Amino acid sequence: MRILLLGEYSNVHWTLAEGLRALGHDVTVASDGDDWKNYPRDIDLRRNGLCSSSRLKRFTGALHYAGRIARIWPQLRGYDVVQIINPVFLDFKAERLWPFYRFLRRHNGKIILGAFGMDYYWVHGASDCKTFRYSDFNLGPNLRQSADIDQWNAEWIDGPKGELNHRIAEDADAIVTGLYEYDLCYRPFFPSKTYFIPLPINLSSVKAPANMPLIPPLRFFIGIQKKRSEYKGTDIMLRALERLQVDFGPERVVINKAENVPFAQYQGLMNSSHVILDQLYSYTPAMNALLAMAKGIIVVGGGEEEQYVFIGEKELRPIINVQPSEEDVYYQIAHRLLSGNEDIHQLQLDSIEYVRRHHDHISIARQYENLYNCSS
Repeated sequence: MRILLLGEYSNVHWTLAEGLRALGHDVTVASDGDDWKNYPRDIDLRRNGLCSSSRLKRFTGALHYAGRIARIWPQLRGYDVVQIINPVFLDFKAERLWPFYRFLRRHNGKIILGAFGMDYYWVHGASDCKTFRYSDFNLGPNLRQSADIDQWNAEWIDGPKGELNHRIAEDADAIVTGLYEYDLCYRPFFPSKTYFIPLPINLSSVKAPANMPLIPPLRFFIGIQKKRSEYKGTDIMLRALERLQVDFGPERVVINKAENVPFAQYQGLMNSSHVILDQLYSYTPAMNALLAMAKGIIVVGGGEEEQYVFIGEKELRPIINVQPSEEDVYYQIAHRLLSGNEDIHQLQLDSIEYVRRHHDHISIARQYENLYNCSS
């Protein structure tokens, strides 16, 4: 098959492309590299000058971007399958994207909508205070209070992004969900064309740190996106880590922190760590956590029992699951990792095995291959 993967979140599409190519498919990834993370791609859709303080530079950048997309877009035809990462798949306002989608629909075969991040159905499910016990948007029956959350509600629930999402979801041949949470949000609306496929990790490109000693100190890694720290809960996790360092001492707890760094630098900091803290409000490990687990790095974050049941995992429980509070993050790390109550080496082995069982990119590519062949 000739396949176009359009857009990028956390290296999902590039890793999937590696798996599909290994199965013999002709795959093109067109994306902006997920902004500053700068993931690999075949066609660069990055918009330059967007963050400039100069209005002239922003305007010039917008004109240059529009011209470049106008040159690229006619080339995106003749594919058997086009999979878009999100309803907002280009760096234009949502109300301008429908004609680009219609071009893809007219000049290609099947269209697959990816559910991998922020969109109407995720915001709706996370904000109804019923779908989840807690989420990025709610804590029990109460919505979390945040200017960012208010903005995303306005954009996706009441704004043009939500309208675009509805139109594409209705029109697409299939919807593929990458996490338990996203599946829970989409399936009630589109039960006949929603397919869950786990996120892909290229195990052949991952090297576990060479026999990193488990004697103190334990090295904890936390990646921070400045604009999304509060939303993702890394602000709370960092405060818990800093308290642990004070209480147990720097000879027991070392903190490796990365703020808005490119993927290659991010990996270097991760590789020198024993433990990663990621996604406080999640039920499920996502790409960053899975990449760490494949290297034998222990994850503190989302590992709720619901997601293990959802994927059919009856044995392994490698994630240090935490409830969304500073006190629980502190307690779980102190009790399980710093007080000798957990076999850390076994958690490392179980983490690697978990990714091998559920996220090997070749196995995941075969599931996508089946989806592409069978979707109407």
